[in-house]
Amino acid sequence: MEPVALPLGRPREERADAARNRAHLIEVAREMVAELGADKVTMDGLADRAGLGKGTVFRRFRTRAGIFHALLDEEEIRFQQEVMSGPPPLGPGAPASERLVAFGRARLEFLVRHVVLARASLDPGQPVVANESPSLFHVQMLLAEACPDDALSGTLALQLVAALEGPILLYLQSQDDAPDLDHVVENLISSWRVLVERVCG
Repeated sequence: MEPVALPLGRPREERADAARNRAHLIEVAREMVAELGADKVTMDGLADRAGLGKGTVFRRFRTRAGIFHALLDEEEIRFQQEVMSGPPPLGPGAPASERLVAFGRARLEFLVRHVVLARASLDPGQPVVANESPSLFHVQMLLAEACPDDALSGTLALQLVAALEGPILLYLQSQDDAPDLDHVVENLISSWRVLVERVCG
């Protein structure tokens, strides 16, 4: 049975006014990122542009990085829906190893599309907790099907997700000025396929 995607940070229940404020802040923040760039978006600037009190913005996001984390969560929800209910091989219906390869490709393409948000969502004052990655649950599920003995402890999934997400963001940052970023990404996707085939072969 296909598991249901886990919620990604949004409260289970919100008052109507809080939900409206949240949607408004997310939309305004998205506009500011598109117009000004992520580095120019501040808590005070978002409050001013949204026409809301600074306390409302701080309660909602807590830190500047929280703004980008919320924006990324919106994109994560869409991505997880594709993973859980989209067509195969990314979605259900293909062998687990093929789905794992497809997941890596889709995830790398997702990171490239949203690399600015992903970087900005990292709070330098907080540790990055690898086992809270939204990818971990899905990778663990596919590994449990493809190679159950190796996947039993859960550490293999953690190592694969760490290889797929953390260092990739740093690597892509160093490739921002590369003449052919698409070629760089295709090489990463090919390497992911080799890694999965070696692990699950």
